[in-house]
Formats: sequence, C-alpha cells, structure tokens
Amino acid sequence: MSGQAALAASLLETLELRAKSLIVTVWGDAITAHGGTVWLGSLIALMAPLGLGERVVRTSVFRLQKDSWLTSQQVGRRSYYSLSAAGLRRVAEASRRIYADRPPAWDGRWRIVVTSAAPLKPAARERLKREFTLQGFGTLAPGVHAHPGPDEGALRNLLSEAGVAADSVVFTDAATDDDPAALRALVRQSWDVDALDEAYQQFLARFRPVYRTLEKTARLDPETAFVIRGLLVHDYRRVLLRDPGLPDELLPHNWSGAAVRLLCRNLYRLTWPASEHYLMRVLETADGPLPPADESVYDRFGGLLDEAREQKAV
Repeated sequence: MSGQAALAASLLETLELRAKSLIVTVWGDAITAHGGTVWLGSLIALMAPLGLGERVVRTSVFRLQKDSWLTSQQVGRRSYYSLSAAGLRRVAEASRRIYADRPPAWDGRWRIVVTSAAPLKPAARERLKREFTLQGFGTLAPGVHAHPGPDEGALRNLLSEAGVAADSVVFTDAATDDDPAALRALVRQSWDVDALDEAYQQFLARFRPVYRTLEKTARLDPETAFVIRGLLVHDYRRVLLRDPGLPDELLPHNWSGAAVRLLCRNLYRLTWPASEHYLMRVLETADGPLPPADESVYDRFGGLLDEAREQKAV
C-alpha cells in the first residue's frame, strides 16, 4: 500500500461514518458542482473507496429519497438521482458556511427570537429547538433563542417550515457596550464552546499529518485524493455545523476554529484537482460523461486553483 493510500485507510478506520450522511456530503461537495444528477450505478462505484458497498448505497439512497433529500428519474433500465428542492436548499445553506473564506465581521448586534410553542405538539417543539441549535442559536430561556449573526434567510425558512412564523418575534439589539467578560460568560452558558473546541482539536490531530505528507507529494493518486477530500469535507461539515459561528470577540482565547478553517482550506485546495479527475472518470449522467464543474465552485475557500496545484493533478 502506498503512503497516500495508507493515509486514506487510516482516516477511514478512525472516523465514524454514517452512510446516508456521507452520501449527502459527497453530493453537496462533488455532484452538485457537476450538474447534480448521476446514475445510481456510477454513484455505487464512486462510494466504494469510501468503504460503502453496493447494498449500503442502494439502501441509503432509498432512505434519502423517502426523507425528501433525493428525487429519481427512470431512463430505460437505469435510475438517475438528484437532490430534491428541499435537499438543494439544505445543501446550499450548509455550503455557504463550509466554503466561506472567513466568517463575516460582527456588527455588534444580537438577533433574539421569541417563539410561542403553544400551537406545537411536544415532538414538533423539540424539532424546532433542534433546528435552532443547528442554525447556531443558543437558548436563553424556553422559547427564547439568540445569535449574534444568523443567516437571515435560513432563519425565515426555519420559522416558516415549522409553522411558527406568525407566532414569533425577532428582535435586534446592540450589545457593543457590554463587558466582554460578561458576554463570554453568557456564551459559555448558552453554547458548549469547550466541547466544540475539543472537537476542533481532534480534527487538527487527524488531518494535519495528512496535509504535511501530501504537500510533499509530487503527484496525487486521483482515487486517494477523492477519498481524502470526501473525508475532509465530511468531518469538517460534521464539526462546523455544530459551531454556532460566533464572532471572535465572544470566543475563548486560543480558539481552534480558525486553525481548522485554514487547514481545511489548504488540504481541500491540494486534493481538489486530482480528485476531480476521479469524479470525471467514474460518474455518469443520462447524457453520458459528467459535465465540467460549475464556475462557482472555483470560489470555494477564497479560490481553489493556482498553477502549482494544477500540476499535481494526474
């Protein structure tokens, strides 16, 4: 086994992977950039190096369709799958955070959302609270959620889809004159930043050795590059989507999040060219070969390619 393949195998052994979630990661990172629709047989081949067998992929795709993530189209005897409208929206919301060059500057204001849970049954109330958490909100009190800079469009979608838009009030409040120590204390009460920082440190421990090895490698194997890219984005997505996206002013000193973002950007840029060769070779659409990547993909992490990195592609 080559050194590159050994790195990929070690990551596969280390990470706890759920098939449905991993397929969503690959779809959002790779397939949407190439038209968004692929033949199921080629998806099975694509996921094999990531440790997912044919039966697991077929079952996961069936469940993702049942959960309204995917839609399908039959052409002859072949099935072709795409993200549904809801799946596209979820992926787009996550992608804005995953591929951002850096977090936006804080305007010093807080968004406070007060919701009335009266119309909701207990299960729906728990789902609403979970959705607020996924969007980075802290819970100050039952029905009171706060964030210093949420995605306003995603927040509107959340309230609308939960059916509580008419029963919710969104306040904006400036907090620039508050004691920084008091603000940090509030953050620790409302968000588990210590556990998140630990997760970021574990990410650094997993992927720093990979980057240090690959940056010295003259030529990357396309399949291995795809595996490492897929696992990188999947693990980064898993940790990042737990991150409330708080501004630096509210975070502990020596916060690991900035180092993780830099590492992810550098390793993604390193593996992207060769991994694209693997995608183009394996995936198929109803019209034949995979179309080239959408131009918008080149803006990820502040810009993907330069001449030196292109030369590492096979």
